[in-house]
Amino acid sequence: MSEHKHSIVIVGGGTAGISVAARLAKSAPKPDIAIIEPSEKHHYQPLWTLVGGGVFDREVTERDEADLIPDDVTWIREKAKTFEPEKNQVTLANGDVVKYDQLIVAAGIQLNWDKVKGLKDALGKDGVTSNYDYNTVSKTWDFIRTFPGGNAVFTFPATPIKCAGAPQKIMYLAEEAFRRQGVREKSNVIYATATAGMFGIPRYKKVLDGIVADRGIEPKFNQNLIEIRPGSKEAVFADVAGGDELVLNYQMIHVTPPQSAPGFIVESPLAGDGGWVAVDKHTMQHDKYENVFSLGDCSSLPCSKTGAAIRKQAPILVENVLAFRKGQTLTGKYDGYASCPLVTGYGRVVLAEFGYDGKIMETFPMSQAKERFSMYALKAHMLPDLYWHGMLKGRM
Repeated sequence: MSEHKHSIVIVGGGTAGISVAARLAKSAPKPDIAIIEPSEKHHYQPLWTLVGGGVFDREVTERDEADLIPDDVTWIREKAKTFEPEKNQVTLANGDVVKYDQLIVAAGIQLNWDKVKGLKDALGKDGVTSNYDYNTVSKTWDFIRTFPGGNAVFTFPATPIKCAGAPQKIMYLAEEAFRRQGVREKSNVIYATATAGMFGIPRYKKVLDGIVADRGIEPKFNQNLIEIRPGSKEAVFADVAGGDELVLNYQMIHVTPPQSAPGFIVESPLAGDGGWVAVDKHTMQHDKYENVFSLGDCSSLPCSKTGAAIRKQAPILVENVLAFRKGQTLTGKYDGYASCPLVTGYGRVVLAEFGYDGKIMETFPMSQAKERFSMYALKAHMLPDLYWHGMLKGRM
């Protein structure tokens, strides 16, 4: 076992961690920064919807983590295991201890495949797929393009998830693909969701309700997937509103797995309600440990868990961390902004943008509550470049 010491330690080298590190590395005087991240690869996950829809190959979403770590930032290639905020230290899976002056927790979200009985063994085979994993996202397109007809089921779990629009985005692409392939008339497209409606923001819910009705998609609300029976091709749902259990036959099923804060956070002193890192929703400073900050999917911030939210959170968190280091008042305030480019077909996107309490925060001088090709072009072609060359470089 060895001990390391850095001024600022960031746990997590995903979207949030790299974005924050890049901004901190540009500050003067530049602090001694370390990132704790075990992964060798980094993925632009927002594009996985279009990979699953056959638009892109999955390889375009992947980069080497080593190419993204900012210059002069120490990369600790290990898993964080425990937090000891009273001692200002993190213990790694290999037993090493990393001490810090300030800690930033950006560890993402945990996918709990084993919370659905039978899912792990069935995934990637016989029509069972998910865009939420790099190893299975290409299978989604394989199953869509070879779909012979029958029930195509798309699920949304009874937990918070990253990109709450993603479970229905792939459904719209699949429905259009079935029409192009001549099998739509013998297909049933079913959206089985644990939520009570298509979307939580009324302005965009109205648009999506209309799309679902126009395209003959069958929504089944308050339905939480609890089991996959691959032998009989059955999906079992519990009614979160207290109704009877629902069993659906499927020819294809796209599963969004239950999700949670990472286990090592849930079990730590940093966890608050639900296991998320407990922070102030505006300053992103921890409720108890003032030298600890958190952003992104693992935080308790009551906003959508999207990369667009992180893009707004990162500069504000960095502003506050630097102010804290100088003994100044934290003046940076995050307003809950999040964006969800809702892909509703090939060449069509409804760009939802909103903040805390559902406040509409649209960017463009036109109504975004409708399908537009321009927003699809933004989603498919502009945002990936802005991500790799702007956001992860601390430029936006």
